[in-house]
Amino acid sequence: MTEHASAEAETHTHFIHEIINGDLASGKHTTVITRFPPEPNGYLHIGHAKSICLNFGTAVKYGGRCHLRFDDTNPAKEEVEYVESIQEDIRWLGFDWGDHLYFASDYFQPLYDYAVSLIKQGKAYVDDLTPEQIREYRGNLKQPGKNSPFRERPIAENLDLFERMKNGEFDEGSRILRAKIDMASPNMNLRDPAIYRIKKAHHHRTGDTWNIYPMYDYAHGLSDAIEGITHSICTLEFEDHRPLYDWFLDNLDVPCHPQQIEFARLNLTQTIMSKRYFLRLVNEGHVSGWDDPRMPTLRGMRRRGYPAAALRTLCEKVGVAKSNSIVELAFLESCVRDQLNQTALRRMAVLDPIKLVITNYPEGQFETFEADNNPEDPEAGTRPVLFGRELYIERSDFMEVPPKKFFRLAPGQEVRLKHTYYVTCQEVVKDENGEIVELRCSYDPLSRGGGTEDGRKVRGTLHWVSAAHAQPAEVRLYEPLFPENPDSEKDFAEQLNPNSLKTIQAWVEPALAEGQPGDLFQFLRNGYFCMDADSEPGKPVFNRTIGLVDSWAKMQKNQGSPA
Repeated sequence: MTEHASAEAETHTHFIHEIINGDLASGKHTTVITRFPPEPNGYLHIGHAKSICLNFGTAVKYGGRCHLRFDDTNPAKEEVEYVESIQEDIRWLGFDWGDHLYFASDYFQPLYDYAVSLIKQGKAYVDDLTPEQIREYRGNLKQPGKNSPFRERPIAENLDLFERMKNGEFDEGSRILRAKIDMASPNMNLRDPAIYRIKKAHHHRTGDTWNIYPMYDYAHGLSDAIEGITHSICTLEFEDHRPLYDWFLDNLDVPCHPQQIEFARLNLTQTIMSKRYFLRLVNEGHVSGWDDPRMPTLRGMRRRGYPAAALRTLCEKVGVAKSNSIVELAFLESCVRDQLNQTALRRMAVLDPIKLVITNYPEGQFETFEADNNPEDPEAGTRPVLFGRELYIERSDFMEVPPKKFFRLAPGQEVRLKHTYYVTCQEVVKDENGEIVELRCSYDPLSRGGGTEDGRKVRGTLHWVSAAHAQPAEVRLYEPLFPENPDSEKDFAEQLNPNSLKTIQAWVEPALAEGQPGDLFQFLRNGYFCMDADSEPGKPVFNRTIGLVDSWAKMQKNQGSPA
């Protein structure tokens, strides 16, 4: 775990930690062992970040350890690519499992042996009902289920059939192994749940050795017990599964009995958290891939420029609760801004350029000014920026007929060009269509660095780039995929934001073209941007991570917008 992640993990306490505190005080446990058990069938998303921070952070807080265990019990949907990407994402978040990397497939033989033990105890049986019949026999929340006609098969017959299932003698779907619990239980999870199903698929680690694979509810708790997990921390939807988790452990001779504890998952407004929907977004071409910067996957957020520290901060501030809630997307954005304000290098980039010519500045002359890289971090140093007669400024920084309190450039109005001089607009040049194509200004050579002999001040400071030195760059302006919270009653694809991506060409100072993919910057007065992996030498590409206007802080503190 990184130093910063470690420090964050030790700063807060919640109801799960209170349970652990009690267990340590009573002597029930002398150390704390948690686990993060992802399925390798997709990429991690922002919801997983909370579980990662909680499980790894809890282990750090108590000087224990957290295992990374892949629940690879469904080979039809699993790929090595996902295994590798999940490890990469966890490390990016700032956590590490050390030597404790495991797979449920490591335990296929002991899991099989445990199933045989249940059969020998008369607590499991092979069922020949079809999947449709099993659903029918199971009943519903208002009606109890009814026993399968195969429920009382002799133990010897069940053992024989189960071994033949393992050997591949039967077709998929023709038989399953079920726990014999209670078909009348009000908890549907206890109505003789499936333990093993036949699945003749190549496994990414065990190859074609197995023709049967354990179900999640069965494999999960037993894997926890095999590894000596003390606290099995799950999201709230597994609360009704806890009696089944305990049933398996109570009825088998396992090394230990971990305690399952449930917490509320992280949900964000204007965001979907479903792998099924993610797959549609990718397959239907609504996004460029799983790492599209609009995706709530950790890969997508990293590519967009969200710092890992900001996600850790979000998870800490949201806290750990026992009931589900939804977090405003603006709150996440506030965490991102706070982090980037401290760390992002400042640069000048003009996204919608209009030429500014300083008529009284010598032609062919250029000056070098020193610009700070980050005013929040003096150790970040400075960089040189070149200034000349012809510049680009933002089109929105000029108005021919300005309203009151417009403190930017206008005819006869004086502004400061960042780091350099005061300039006053003298003339507006338009094309044949009446569009402004050039502003002609004069500068005060005695205002170098922002001061004047007469002590006058200006209200507006504009960023700029030298027309002779600026580099072209592709800039991708992102907005949320959903302008509002998706309506679950409607097709989510019909609710997508048509303006979620706008691509423009901008002009940037030369220092930006020298960056590396993943570098984070604040484009002065425009927002925070990340250099994208699509960048090539001389052809930088930048993703807008987030704008500068902090609507969350504005709402919370009731502040007015900046001038």
